Amino acid sequence: MWGGRFADGPSAIMREINASIPFDKALWRQDIAGSKAHVAMLANQGIVSETDAAVIADGLDRVAAEYEADGVPEDWDLEDIHMTTEARLAELIGPVAGRLHTARSRNDQVATDFRLWVRETIDQMDAGLAVLQRALVSRAGEHAESIMPGFTHLQTAQPVTLGHHLMAYYEMIRRDRSRLADARARLNECPLGSAALAGTGFPIDREMTSEALGFDRPTANSLDAVSDRDFAMDYLHAASLCALHLSRLAEELIIWASQPYGFVRMPDTLSTGSSIMPQKKNPDAAELVRGHAGRVVGCATALMITMKGLPLAYSKDMQDDKPPVFEAAGLMALSIAATTGMIADATFNTARMREAAELGYATATDLADWLVREADIPFREAHHITGAAVKLAEDQGCALAELPLGELKKIDTRIDERVFEALSVDASVAARSSYGGTAPEQVRSQVKRARAALGMDQ
Repeated sequence: MWGGRFADGPSAIMREINASIPFDKALWRQDIAGSKAHVAMLANQGIVSETDAAVIADGLDRVAAEYEADGVPEDWDLEDIHMTTEARLAELIGPVAGRLHTARSRNDQVATDFRLWVRETIDQMDAGLAVLQRALVSRAGEHAESIMPGFTHLQTAQPVTLGHHLMAYYEMIRRDRSRLADARARLNECPLGSAALAGTGFPIDREMTSEALGFDRPTANSLDAVSDRDFAMDYLHAASLCALHLSRLAEELIIWASQPYGFVRMPDTLSTGSSIMPQKKNPDAAELVRGHAGRVVGCATALMITMKGLPLAYSKDMQDDKPPVFEAAGLMALSIAATTGMIADATFNTARMREAAELGYATATDLADWLVREADIPFREAHHITGAAVKLAEDQGCALAELPLGELKKIDTRIDERVFEALSVDASVAARSSYGGTAPEQVRSQVKRARAALGMDQ
């Protein structure tokens, strides 16, 4: 490729450091699609003949069929997927293949291919997240009334429902999908026709290639178009946040599956055993989802650091843009699938969850709220009275609802027998009926909205 400029070929070291075909061969479908759109436009504009364009398009289809059947060959002397395809095309159809690269550069070619690949990956990830949401919503509907302890600082705080807890992750994934949609909208501009950096003197029709490849419009600035990788970083940012959400859910499943908690039994298909301890059932899938989050965030960091100091326009550093994106995409696909399987097939021990919710004085806030509502006591004073009641229950080794009324009246005479109606976990959960609260009626309402949004009842 460089023969007219360099007397000597590249050294072995240069050949190895320069070749990207081992990883950018993943772009072959996008590269073929971009080339077919480009040559169709060249023919439409009279830049190449219709006959030559037809021969080139047919040759590209033959190359694609070979790649589909046998994979992309790795000849490091050809450097990348673009030259690999062009070389094979020339072998198949002869010198006419050389007309394909008219009015384009590898710079706008790779920018277009990479955008197409990221766009498809976003669509696939979004579809996977929709399936995960459906699993969360289905299980939340099953457990709209299943009581469990809600935690802050991993300390028992207030009773909630398992359905409410699962719907919290539905909301996180909803935001993740929103970020992916935003990223997709921003990337959907076509760089093809920007050439190396300055555009081209040929009378090309960038609107035609943009439309053919499913983009909304051509990019507006050729310098920016060939050097922009914001779209890849947008994807990695969205993937990183999603990975963090999946990691949080995985961590909870790991904790809940431990014997001291016993809230959940993980599916056998997503667990492993021990080589030495036959009683073990390890939540390895959840642990790997948790671990993958660190790698995905690392991928985002790697690309940001690669891009941070690059002057306009293209620099060879940008060859390293694809490995972190490819790695993150693979990790996210696995993490989403594993999380979906764990949620769909987990067995929740609701009796154990309820038992745990009845410990730790989780209804203390309900006592304070009752004092405010029924005895017209300022909340701060009610908080103090409730603290004294909790200490008494601790000393006597019983739940708040098990304290004798007489003992409660010693703390404050304004307490009467009606207080016991507020101290059960069922009453506590039912009372949280504000919009977005944990009351079963609210959970069922949110599940209904989510099912409609996901088209689950159509």
